[in-house]
Amino acid sequence: MIARARQLWPGSLMAIVIALAATAVSTLHGGPQLLYALFFGISFHYLSQEARTKAGIEFCARAVLRLGVGLLGARITLSQLQDLGVASAVAVAAGVALTIGFGWWLAPHLALSRRQGLLSGGAVAICGASAALAIAAVLPREKDGERFTLIVVVAVTALSTLAMVLYPLLARALALSPHWAGMFLGGTIHDVAQVVGAGYTLGPATGDVATVFKLLRVSLLVIVVLLLAAAYREQRSAERSAASGDGAPPAAERTSVLPWFLWLFVAAVLLNSSGAIGKDLQGILGDASRACLVVAIAALGMKTSFSQLARAGWRPLLLILSETLFLAGVVLAAIALLR
Repeated sequence: MIARARQLWPGSLMAIVIALAATAVSTLHGGPQLLYALFFGISFHYLSQEARTKAGIEFCARAVLRLGVGLLGARITLSQLQDLGVASAVAVAAGVALTIGFGWWLAPHLALSRRQGLLSGGAVAICGASAALAIAAVLPREKDGERFTLIVVVAVTALSTLAMVLYPLLARALALSPHWAGMFLGGTIHDVAQVVGAGYTLGPATGDVATVFKLLRVSLLVIVVLLLAAAYREQRSAERSAASGDGAPPAAERTSVLPWFLWLFVAAVLLNSSGAIGKDLQGILGDASRACLVVAIAALGMKTSFSQLARAGWRPLLLILSETLFLAGVVLAAIALLR
């Protein structure tokens, strides 16, 4: 245990320092904290090649990431989801499913893989960077997979910030009531923070509704990741077998369909719904989740480089933009039918 800690602390400490720097810049000057962490991490790409720091960076990019995703469940209660109304909730859930399916369909037409379509579609449909990281954790590895994940993080963060500015203007132009405006904003904008920012610019009522609709999308993360983990279970087991060299995956890998961080996510939702997690503890767990995700993004940034991102080309960006517009169109169509 002590030897393992000594192996991990140099790289982990660097990821934490970069995360703190990104947080400070975001707090002082505004802007997306996760994006700062990513770009700062890329600036220290050389550390991922250093023997002393490599293990800690890998640990933060995987284990710390999963912990952060699992703790997201502390923000959600079942009663919040029940307050949305069945028709509206079903419409938003359908938008999530259709957008993921749209990404799966469109990706091969842009010379990208189906897995990349699922990853980008899930990020757009559910909760931006957090969903991208969670889905990437259960999909089989492929060439340039981490680079594509980082491109998704950059793109959805940028588009989410743009949507935070433009979507409230669109909601006003369409004369949407607080409920329908909240459904539109909460059902389409990628990241939670941008949903809150956009919703409350239209007033407290819209902000409250938008936040709950967004939490509905976040709650669907566990279902989507579970389905993808089950669908690609055999391929991931084969990868682990090849990596271990013994021809058979460990027993835990053969029997486990739901990754441990999703068990944590479900447990957090249930505990929060039962009232076992008070407001103070909920805030602490929410902050811990965000901190883990920022550290993980910093570590992922250190594992890539600007030249790697530049080589991705225009296709991933077009895919993510198309998915974003598709989701907005689906939700607006549902509002037109329901209002």
